[in-house]
Amino acid sequence: MVRMETRVCEFGKPAPGFALPGVDGKVWTLEQCRGPNGLLVMFICNHCPYVKAVRERIVRDAGELLDYGVNSVAIMSNDPADYPEDSFENMQKAAKEFGFPFPYLRDETQDVARAYGAVCTPDFFGYNSRLELQYRGRLDESRKETAPPGARRDLFEAMKQVALTGQGPREQIAGMGCSIKWRQ
Repeated sequence: MVRMETRVCEFGKPAPGFALPGVDGKVWTLEQCRGPNGLLVMFICNHCPYVKAVRERIVRDAGELLDYGVNSVAIMSNDPADYPEDSFENMQKAAKEFGFPFPYLRDETQDVARAYGAVCTPDFFGYNSRLELQYRGRLDESRKETAPPGARRDLFEAMKQVALTGQGPREQIAGMGCSIKWRQ
C-alpha cells in the first residue's frame, strides 16, 4: 500500500462526465448525481484503511450536505483482481451495511478516475452548482485512524460554503490515502 496525497485544487475545472453502474443496479450519470447547489465526487473503496477510518463520517457528512442542496456520489476505481474486498459484490454489501445515502459506482475501466485525476482513496472533489471544482482536500484530520470527536470537518465546511456562495475556501489541506490500484 502506497500512501498518496491529493493535488492542489484546480478551481473552476469542469467535472468530467460519466455513466457508471451502481450497486443498486442502475447506471448513473454526472447529471443524475448533481444537486442544485453542488456535487461531491468521492473516490473510495472497501479495503483501504484510510477509507475504513472515515466511512461513518463520509455517510454523516453526505447526509447532512443534502440539506444544503449538495448531492454526493462515490466511485470505486480499484482493480479488484488483487483486492477482492473491492469486488462489486462487496461494494453492494458495504453500501447496505453503512447505509450510503449516495450512489456507489464501479469504474471498471478506470477511465473516470483518470479523467478526474484521482490518485488515492479517499479522494474528494467538490463542485459548485455549475459543476466547477471548488474543493480538493481532506475530509478531516483522520489518517488510518479516525480523528478525535470534535475535529474540524474540513470537507463538510468547505462544501457548505460552496453551497451557499458557489466558491470553495482558498486554503485547503490535501487529502491522503492509499494509491488507486491501477490495472497493469
